[in-house]
Amino acid sequence: MAVREFDLIIFGASGFTGKYVVREALKFLSAPGPLRSLALAGRSPSKLAAALQWAAPSSPPPLPLIPADVSDPDSLLALCRRTRLVLNCVGPFRLYGEPVVAACVEAGADYLDISGEPEFMERMEAKYHKQAEKAGSLVVSACGFDSVPAEMGLMFHSRQWVPPAVPNRVEAYLSLESGRRIVGNLGTYESAVLGVANVRQLQELRKSRPKRARPMIPGPAPPKGPLVEHNKSLGLWAIKLPSADAIVVRRTLAILAENPHGLPGANESDEHAEKRKSYWSTVRPAHFGVKIGTKSILGIFRFMVTGLFIGLFGAFAVGRSLLLKFPEIFSLGWFRKTGPTEEEVRSALFNMWFVGHGYNDINLASQSGKKPDTEVITRVSGPEIGYLTTPIILLQCALIVLSERDYLPKGGVLPPGIVFGPTDLQKRLQDNGISFDVISTRASLH
Repeated sequence: MAVREFDLIIFGASGFTGKYVVREALKFLSAPGPLRSLALAGRSPSKLAAALQWAAPSSPPPLPLIPADVSDPDSLLALCRRTRLVLNCVGPFRLYGEPVVAACVEAGADYLDISGEPEFMERMEAKYHKQAEKAGSLVVSACGFDSVPAEMGLMFHSRQWVPPAVPNRVEAYLSLESGRRIVGNLGTYESAVLGVANVRQLQELRKSRPKRARPMIPGPAPPKGPLVEHNKSLGLWAIKLPSADAIVVRRTLAILAENPHGLPGANESDEHAEKRKSYWSTVRPAHFGVKIGTKSILGIFRFMVTGLFIGLFGAFAVGRSLLLKFPEIFSLGWFRKTGPTEEEVRSALFNMWFVGHGYNDINLASQSGKKPDTEVITRVSGPEIGYLTTPIILLQCALIVLSERDYLPKGGVLPPGIVFGPTDLQKRLQDNGISFDVISTRASLH
């Protein structure tokens, strides 16, 4: 990539999540490292200035504030030609994401976002992957809480299965906790509402594309469990979470089925190639699902009612309008237009438990009727998911792109696991308050 004016531009910096991303980025601007030049972009320079003042109230640095709008492709192209990397915080991405991706690919800039919207991600891959490969533009969605904890957490979990032991299935249980009321990210709610509206488009898109390779997973497919599960070992009532996490993980596993050693770096050395191959040799595929859990069954009722409202009303235009106009009512207070207070954000945290079942010996997996006999439990935990954990993840991914670009794939529309798995992202996250822990390992369950 030719020398550019900026290392990084944060687009949508004045939004709810964008201003937290700005605050996180400022930690690294004056520190030794790859981030030497930063600019903020969005529709309103005055709102960008206010976001910068919020992020650094005592002494905001004199950052360039660049007007750009998704409805003005020329402004986006000019923006992307000035920078090595764009962090896109403007959602819902189904509505506003594609123009930014298109501009980055045309300009040969790299692109990261915090989308958790499967239809958007898969549509961008179908439409821009080949073009991005040719342009040397790396386009990676889901670089926030959706879906890096799931991807990196599963890879960490996988490495705990020491051969000849192998996993068969892994269930992730997400638990949100707070000393105050938990208030969700409004963008997540809007994406869920629009996701219901786009279910048919996603189905049609998948039918129109070649079938992906399927990873070889030892043992039979796991049976369907109950609608509501009581996991006594975790102390949680849980229900399936229709998030992007499992979809993104399956996308990574499908790419690995076709490329067992991952994708080569743009200009990697033999040493880095061996490191990449060694890393992927320790990652073992498994059936994967995600559930959301609470300590009380009443919490599950709240999730179910919110999901029911979104499922029923999100299918038609008038219903979507009501859902988006009155989020606090239809989510039973879980989401609100004003967003959470600083106190609510600081008091919240998450735990994502990975409960894996498999075989103590891979040879047992092929025996008919043989049930899994080994359990491994790991955990990823950290601060509030939407405004603290997401900016931490996004910035660490950005710093890796800026500092290790030669060792990452040359270009293409790819999931975060494929791009960042072999890097030191896990260590970076641990250094910034997101923990990866082994909880227990048990053999001979029966």
